[in-house]
Amino acid sequence: MISGAGLSGPAEVRRSPDGDLPAALRIRHLDVTFTNRRGEIPAVRGLDLDIAAGEVLALLGESGSGKSVTARAVMGLLDHPGVRVRADEVRVAGTDLNGLHPDRIRALRGETMALVFQDALSALNPVLSIGDQLGEVFRIHRGLSRRAARAEAAELLRLVGIPAPDRRVRDYPHQFSGGMRQRILIAMAVALGPRLLIADEPTTALDVTVQAQILELVDRLRAELGMGVLLITHDLGVAAEIADRVAVMYAGRIVETGTVTEVLDGPAHPYTAALLRSVPDLEQPGDLLRPIPGSPPNLLALPTGCAFHPRCDRATQRCPADRPERRPLAAPGRSAACHYAEETVDAAV
Repeated sequence: MISGAGLSGPAEVRRSPDGDLPAALRIRHLDVTFTNRRGEIPAVRGLDLDIAAGEVLALLGESGSGKSVTARAVMGLLDHPGVRVRADEVRVAGTDLNGLHPDRIRALRGETMALVFQDALSALNPVLSIGDQLGEVFRIHRGLSRRAARAEAAELLRLVGIPAPDRRVRDYPHQFSGGMRQRILIAMAVALGPRLLIADEPTTALDVTVQAQILELVDRLRAELGMGVLLITHDLGVAAEIADRVAVMYAGRIVETGTVTEVLDGPAHPYTAALLRSVPDLEQPGDLLRPIPGSPPNLLALPTGCAFHPRCDRATQRCPADRPERRPLAAPGRSAACHYAEETVDAAV
């Protein structure tokens, strides 16, 4: 682990009376609404989410389901006209973000929570060296000199497995491969030992070998730093590889939660089951893929009742008439927003 002003240890956090670290993330009833000329778009609706310290939770769903909007809401990056963010509670490592001044939330980024974007080339400044970009974290948050900050930047490159870090710290983003740029973004995110790391599609557009290396890196840093990780992905293989628990999102709502084994081996919600059927099965490579029929709903005109019912092969007359709330199932921590979730789980046993 890095010595000096870098990853010498995460920032001090308040512990509970029994000595446990607070949850990395706790969200209660988060709503995010965009307003444009066509009307109000409910991108996230009534979202509840919990991530324990040291836990990896994968947030799954199709594009447009609200995954990235959720991440940006937590990070305080939706403070724009035409965007309304409301929540009963958004707590990161014991700190409630509700009502905090934007400057205070800005100070928490990097120190307490960090976000890894999916497009590494766009996220890095092409006219600044990697050393300057990584070093800026230490200059702003730790008050280090440029020379000391560059030394810490080199140590970060070494931490994430980039060869010859003392030399490469002087290079520019275009001189690194896509996988190395993604490693640099991860290094920047974990520089100050945050309690929560949000990784938004960190393996998009990377080949399989580099994907595995990035996932291994995230998992190793989680173990070393005790971070909670919110892994946003639409790749079920990525979720199965690294996550402890899974939350499945559809049309702005979480429709199912559970451990990786519970959700991927015996889905309780028909949307989760449809996602699983739409990916290749290595054990039966000759089987035809079964895509989910129809298209994700128009958020300006959501279907009545269960938003998934127009695409669901299990829908009954009750589904368009009555929106199911997410409720606990038999296993601890498992839940689903489907009228027939219990029957589905019992049938899979």
